[in-house]
Amino acid sequence: MSKKGILLVNLGTPDSPSVPDVKKYLGQFLMDERVIDIPKFNRTLLVKGIIVPFRSPKTAKLYKEIWTKEGSPLLYYTQKQTQLLQGKLGDSYQVEFAMRYQNPSVESALNKLKDGLVDSIQVIPMFPQYASASTGSVMQLVMELVSKWQTIPPISFVNSFHDNEKMIKVFAENARKYDLSKYDHVLFSFHGLPERQLLKCDHTKNYCLKQADCCKTFSDTNKFCYSAQGHDTARLLAKELEIKDGDYTVCFQSRLGKEPWVQPYTTDVLKKLAAEGKKRLLVFSPAFVTDCLETLYEITVEYQEEFVELGGEHVQLVESLNDHPLFIEALAEMVR
Repeated sequence: MSKKGILLVNLGTPDSPSVPDVKKYLGQFLMDERVIDIPKFNRTLLVKGIIVPFRSPKTAKLYKEIWTKEGSPLLYYTQKQTQLLQGKLGDSYQVEFAMRYQNPSVESALNKLKDGLVDSIQVIPMFPQYASASTGSVMQLVMELVSKWQTIPPISFVNSFHDNEKMIKVFAENARKYDLSKYDHVLFSFHGLPERQLLKCDHTKNYCLKQADCCKTFSDTNKFCYSAQGHDTARLLAKELEIKDGDYTVCFQSRLGKEPWVQPYTTDVLKKLAAEGKKRLLVFSPAFVTDCLETLYEITVEYQEEFVELGGEHVQLVESLNDHPLFIEALAEMVR
């Protein structure tokens, strides 16, 4: 029976929380020309000479904090999503998964689909909002690998799903478990990007970052902008949960280096809210479909400690989509 191939691709994870495995992961991740988009010579000096040697031991300790008996949470949930989606779609589909960095590799997953004699391949990068450094990187790698095949089947990509109705409902359902009335403010904290990467995506060269609120209105001009898609996700979530404009803030975490990144920074927002007397914060991380280091440690531990030091009391993470049945249905609908 003919089959359609489906490939889910998440960001990646070290094989273990050991320093050597974290070094391999960070080295592959940060040497990606779309992640650190500077000349290769400069990128090599920065990554292999400074970041990886000095950052790996610290990052390995953080991974040990979130590692479970099943291993990496990101890998565990991506495997479950794949299994559940296969069950939902049935035998007329072959569903595989890969990590953009480390294992299982994109090449190995594509080879499984090729060996399965699938009629077509649909690639779903597991990033709700499009960014060159995430979705764009997955697309480029898939095209590079498949371009070497003698027989190339029809291939399609999901560019983004930042406004997917079922995804919004899952995040909202997860949030309602915490009773929003008990929190003083809501944060939608997205993974950060250098401002230069947003500017590169502005083909008009006369819109991006020209005004302070250019990302708050979603339009044809900025429809592929990571920040604009993030703001749209936050707006839809706020609407679903009936959160008023002044009661939530869109912000960006995980900044690296000294150059300007997309603002406001989550750490600055924490300081501002603490100074205003806010005590309890509910935090979404809608750039991730699975809980990972950036949610389970950066928000749950680091931001909690920082907010308490500033005079706050509690930072509560809203769980990611993980293996929620409604998110599996959302993936199935993207495929169909």
